[in-house]
Amino acid sequence: MYNDLNEVRDEVIKCNKCDLCKNRTNSVFGVGNENADIMFIGEGPGADEDREGIPFVGKAGKLMNQAFVGLGISREAIYIANIVKCRPPNNRTPLKQEATACLDYLRNQVILIKPKIIVLLGSTALKNILGENYGITASRGKWIEKKGILYMPTFHPAALLRDDSKKIDFWNDLELIKKEAEKNNYLI
Repeated sequence: MYNDLNEVRDEVIKCNKCDLCKNRTNSVFGVGNENADIMFIGEGPGADEDREGIPFVGKAGKLMNQAFVGLGISREAIYIANIVKCRPPNNRTPLKQEATACLDYLRNQVILIKPKIIVLLGSTALKNILGENYGITASRGKWIEKKGILYMPTFHPAALLRDDSKKIDFWNDLELIKKEAEKNNYLI
C-alpha cells in the first residue's frame, strides 16, 4: 500500500514488470483531480500519450474533451488513467500479462483517489476491471455497482473515431454520468 499517488507514480516510472517498458518514451500514469468523485479508465497510451506522458491527449482525447465541453464536464475535476501505463506496440490491445502487471498500480490509484463513479472506456477497461464475462456492447450505458462504487461502461473514444454511429451512445452515457453526479453533488 502506498501513502500517496506520488509514491505510486515513482514506482510506475521505474517499472519493468513487462516488455512494454522497453520501448516507452514516458510512462503514462494518470492526470486530474486526486480527490475526484469521477474517474475515467481507458486502455493504454497511444503515440501522443507516450510522447507527452499524459493520458488522452491524442485524437481520441480531443474527441473526449469536446464531449466534456459540450456537457459541461470539467476535465480538471475528474481523474483519468489507463489499464496499462506504457504504450503497446502499434497501439495494439494490451496482452493479459501486460494488463496484469499494471493492475496493482491502477488499484492503488483507485484506493487513493476514492472515486464514487468509475467510467470504463472500452472493452479492455471493462474486462480487466469487472471481468471477462462482460461485453462492452451489452454493458455500455448500464450502471454496475460493486463494493460501493458505481461503474459506467461506455465506448472508448477511439472507437468513435472508427464508427460515428457510436458517438450518440457515448454522449448519452456521459449524460447519465453527469446526471448521477449532479444528483449526488459530485464534483464534475
